[in-house]
Amino acid sequence: MANTPDYSWPPMDQRKVIGQPYKRVDGPAKASGRAKYSSDYLSRDLLFGAYQTCPHAHARVLSVDTSEAESTKGVMAVHVAAPAGTEIQWAGAEIAAVAATSTEIAWDAVRKIKVQYEVLPHLVNETDLSKAGARAKAAGERLTGDPDKAFQEAEVTSEGHYGIPVINHVCLETHGSVTQWKGQGDDSQLQCWVSTQDVTHYAGSLAPNLKVPAANIHVRQDHVGGGFGSKFSPDAWGEVAARLSQKAGGRPVKLFLDRATDQKIAGNRPSAYGWIKIGGKRDGTITAWESRTWGTGGFTGGGSPPLPYIITGIPNQRMNHTAVSTNIGPSRAWRAPNNQQASYMTCGAVEDFAAKAGLDPLEVFKINARYTPEARRDTYLFHFDKAAELAGWKKLWHPRGESGPGPMKRGLGIGFNAWAGLGHQSQCRVTLHADGSVNVDIGTQDLGTGTRTIILQVAAETLGLPIGAIKLAIGSNDLPPDSASGGSTTVGGVSSSTRKASMNALAKLYELAAQTLGTTADQLEAAEGRIRVKGTPAKSITWQAACRRIPASGVISEIGETNPRNPMGLMAGGVAGVQMADVSVDIETGVVKVNRYVAVQDCGLIINPRLAESVCYGAISQGISTALYEQRFMDGQTGRMLNPNMEFYKLAGIGDIGDIVVHLDIRPENDKRGVVGLGEPPAVAICAAIGNAVANAIGVRVPNIPMTPEHVLAALEGRTV
Repeated sequence: MANTPDYSWPPMDQRKVIGQPYKRVDGPAKASGRAKYSSDYLSRDLLFGAYQTCPHAHARVLSVDTSEAESTKGVMAVHVAAPAGTEIQWAGAEIAAVAATSTEIAWDAVRKIKVQYEVLPHLVNETDLSKAGARAKAAGERLTGDPDKAFQEAEVTSEGHYGIPVINHVCLETHGSVTQWKGQGDDSQLQCWVSTQDVTHYAGSLAPNLKVPAANIHVRQDHVGGGFGSKFSPDAWGEVAARLSQKAGGRPVKLFLDRATDQKIAGNRPSAYGWIKIGGKRDGTITAWESRTWGTGGFTGGGSPPLPYIITGIPNQRMNHTAVSTNIGPSRAWRAPNNQQASYMTCGAVEDFAAKAGLDPLEVFKINARYTPEARRDTYLFHFDKAAELAGWKKLWHPRGESGPGPMKRGLGIGFNAWAGLGHQSQCRVTLHADGSVNVDIGTQDLGTGTRTIILQVAAETLGLPIGAIKLAIGSNDLPPDSASGGSTTVGGVSSSTRKASMNALAKLYELAAQTLGTTADQLEAAEGRIRVKGTPAKSITWQAACRRIPASGVISEIGETNPRNPMGLMAGGVAGVQMADVSVDIETGVVKVNRYVAVQDCGLIINPRLAESVCYGAISQGISTALYEQRFMDGQTGRMLNPNMEFYKLAGIGDIGDIVVHLDIRPENDKRGVVGLGEPPAVAICAAIGNAVANAIGVRVPNIPMTPEHVLAALEGRTV
């Protein structure tokens, strides 16, 4: 194309579709049950898969006897995933799988598989670092400035213990796929209906182990029942489903993990425990930080949380972190990896420092905003004040221990967040037909966040058409490639590529329409279903009339590509956010109730404020669940998870959430940055804000999340659990 179109977003006051709170286009299908997830897939010849898993946290497989299972009527295939000699590092690891004509037959056959193990020593609990022994691997000390001198000169010092446990993803649709294998050798073709966060690259990840060309693997997904960072790769179950289908003569095999196995092995967010000491001035300025932390995400240990979180510019720091190798299922990304842990520990330590100094923690957070990254420093200061206004901080906050008479104590707490959120690599294809119809094709996925709606809004805004006039195709790897939905990168990526593809197609249409309107293509614009001359809206033709100029034998089909290295002003990375929790605590029962939760979030250009607020509501709901309830219990003696279910692995219900107030910071200076991802940052600060609110309410720090009655009462009694 001779002249590159101006891809810039329309000014705020000129947008017609972008910025409007459209409801999700897939809402009716989901609300009515018509939306089909991969785990809903059924066909006449479908086989059902089931796993034999290891009951031991650490063991070596001595033998696997599948003969009785293979001879069971209705069993069509058996595959051994862990043959003799395999060392197993966590309970629930996959040993063998069966495909049968019914779920009942498959599970009956699984129980007939005989496995002998050599049981080996294990470690599944990391809360007491002294018991980790050789499983503890120190990362080495990180030193900035002179913390020893800074602590000697400090006017106020505080120290405390803080802990946040391993939690599970608990996706409502468990991990798995339906896979059908056809053909042999290089001619082999696989059809995969998967629950994944990465439709485009699933085939490339699966192909090497199966020795099948990636181009021969077709991946399809219409809807996914949750991922939160745990559903990127095909995993072992993707390969095993394909092997079972191959052995069963090409019949499709449905292999989704049962709930218990999913809870054990399909991903967790690592824990973080530690001791933190802060020193500073009487006015609240922090001058020194020291921390000794540890945690685990499974057998490979766990990475160090980014401490001190956000206030990274504290001049004097000493940090030591130890990764603990445990025999539990492996960790996976969980909605802002490592940020929740760091926010909880940092904000808790700052709140305790403020209490020790006898200061309002809001003022302490604000005075130490000097240590935040300069690009978002003013944003944090604005957010602290805005959140305080919405939470009624001046009216409701009180010093610790001054909650008034009676057993019900009320408190307020602060937490903050950050995230990058720059959009990912993406390609979109927009096709205009001679009859005026429009197709938008992009190989992305909608995790339930409204990606379909976002893409259609961008295309509709650009083409000057209603959303209903555009047909969208996503969720297949034969569409233009997109990237994984992770790291809050999707909306930035797909909105930019859709904008570019739409503008590229429109430029071609302008060239055709210009002849009719007696002007040049650069003088045309698309609006309200018409192609018109800029500044002379009466001089126009309908969209259909313009499209009729497309030769009958062809179409206008253009690609738009997002390149994160050159965002062209359409997207950016880096956001800030401040949250405040208002809680009530019954000091007789230890029960914590969230009254109100306020989130102020920096977010760049907002394509759909309804969906943006919804993302925040979901993030906060998840965080409240973690802060109050979520905890996996591991039996140190047997090495098994004691609550791998949704009965005793507690999640918050709608009645536990309280009132949520979301303020999206869409001031012009933020809007002009372009689209910034919003999936992760509002999920970060909840444990921090609630933990601090509980401390404010009852007068003492409850060191470990979740804020269960057991933990609250123990803190009130001065004991640890």
